[in-house]
Amino acid sequence: MSRSIYLNASALAPAVAAAVLAAWPAASAAQSPYRQARPAPPAADTRFLPYDERRGVFSFATGLERSLPAVVQVTTLGVSRGPTSGESEPKPISGGSGVIIDADDGIVVTNHHVIEDGSKFTIDMTDGRLFDAVLIGSDKATDVAVLRIENPNPASLGLSQVEIVDSDTLRTGDLAFAVGYPLGLDQTLTMGVISGLGRSGLGDAVEDYIQTDAAVNSGNSGGPLLDSRGRLIGINTSILSGGSDPLGLGGGGGNDGIAFAVPTRILMFVVGQLRETGSVKRGRIGAILGSLTAVRAREFGLGIVRGAIVEDVLPGSPAEGAGLRRRDIITRIQNRPVANAGSVQATVGIAPPGTRLDISYLRDGREATTALTVEEATPARVVVGLTVLQAFGAQFRDLRPGEHPGGIQGAIVASVEGGSDAAQQDLQAGDVVTRVDGVEVVGLTSLAEALQGDDGATTLTVRRDGETLTIGLGG
Repeated sequence: MSRSIYLNASALAPAVAAAVLAAWPAASAAQSPYRQARPAPPAADTRFLPYDERRGVFSFATGLERSLPAVVQVTTLGVSRGPTSGESEPKPISGGSGVIIDADDGIVVTNHHVIEDGSKFTIDMTDGRLFDAVLIGSDKATDVAVLRIENPNPASLGLSQVEIVDSDTLRTGDLAFAVGYPLGLDQTLTMGVISGLGRSGLGDAVEDYIQTDAAVNSGNSGGPLLDSRGRLIGINTSILSGGSDPLGLGGGGGNDGIAFAVPTRILMFVVGQLRETGSVKRGRIGAILGSLTAVRAREFGLGIVRGAIVEDVLPGSPAEGAGLRRRDIITRIQNRPVANAGSVQATVGIAPPGTRLDISYLRDGREATTALTVEEATPARVVVGLTVLQAFGAQFRDLRPGEHPGGIQGAIVASVEGGSDAAQQDLQAGDVVTRVDGVEVVGLTSLAEALQGDDGATTLTVRRDGETLTIGLGG
C-alpha cells in the first residue's frame, strides 16, 4: 500500500521563496574564510512573482500577457511572372513574425530576411485585424527591418507595444521566452534560458547574438525574445540546426535547442537610424582583424584563446593613429570582452562616425590600452596595407602555403564587413579571387593592380567549395 503526501501549494510557495532568500547570502558567506556583511535580499516586485496564489500555480503569465498582443504575424508578398500572363498580382513569398515597438506610429520590427524581395506587406494581429504595412528600411548586416502600419492615425487603432529593456543587463541563466508564429501555427510561446551572450563568428554580419534554448522554428523569424516580465530583450533571427538549414529559419533545419537573437543594444541603434534616414550609416577603424584560435594562440605563445588579432593596419586610419600594430591582440573594446574578430565588428558596426572607442590589447604578452575615434568610410575603393588589401568592404590577403587544395593561385577573402557592397553581393570569407574582369590574379599584388586600375563596376571570378562563381561589385 502506497502513501501519497499532498502539500498546500499556496502555503508552500511563499515559505520556499522566503527560505531561498534567507539562505542565499548565507551560503556564499559560509564558503568564504572571511567574515562578510550579510547583504539584504533583493527586493521583489510582487506584480511579477511567478506564483499565482489565486490559482495555486507557478506562472509568468502576468508579465507576458501585457506583451503578447504586440506580437504580430508578418506576410511578405512579391510579384511573380507567369510564362504567358506576364506580371501577376502580388502573392505571399515568405512570412515570419514581428513585434510592435511604437504603437502611436504603428512601428513593427522584424527580420530583413522576412521582408527581403517583397513589394507589399501585411500585419496580422492577435485580435484578427489585418493591416497593410510599408517598409521604412532594412539592414542586412544585422538582419533587422522596420515596417509601419498604413493608417493616417495609427494611434487611433488601439495597438499594444512591448516594453524594451537594455540587453547589456542580461545574464546567462536568465529565463527567456520566444514568441512568434512557427510552422504555420497561431501565436506560440516557448520558454528557455539565456544559454550564452556575445555570440559571433557565424557569418559575415554585425554579430553579438543572444543564445537561447527556447524552442525557435521556421516562422519565428522576427519575433521577440522576452524576459520573464515580458520585456523585449532581442529579436529572434537564426538557429543552429543539425538539419539542412543550419543558419536561418527558412525551411530546412529544426529546433535543436540553439537559437540566436539580435540584442536590443544593436536592435535599437539600427531601428533608430532606419526610422530617421531609411538606412544605416557605419564608420570604420581601419584595422584588419582575425580571430584568436588555439592554433594562433600557440603561434603567439599565449595562454588564451579569446581575442581579435590585428592582421594589418591601414595607412592613415584611426587604428594607426591609436598606435595599433600588426600582431596586437585586442582583448576588450568599450570594456566589453572580445571573444573573436566578430566581437569587435559588433561594436564598430553600431558606432557612428565620431564615436570614441576604448581598447585594451596585448603586445608581446604585455597589456596596454588606447582609444580611437571611428571615422566615416572614405569613398576610396581600394586601400593597401602591408599584408592585406581592403576594397568594397572586404579584406583580401595572399594564400598561405597549402591553404587551398589543388594549387589554386589567387588572393583569399579574409573577412567581409557587414552591410558592405561585398556583403550585399554575397562575397564570403574563404572565397579565392582568381580573376578581376577577366585578368588573372596570382596574389595580393596583382589583385591590387587590377582593382586600382578599374574605376567602374568590377567583376570578380572566385573559387568557393570547388565551384567557380562570378560576383559583380561597385556597379
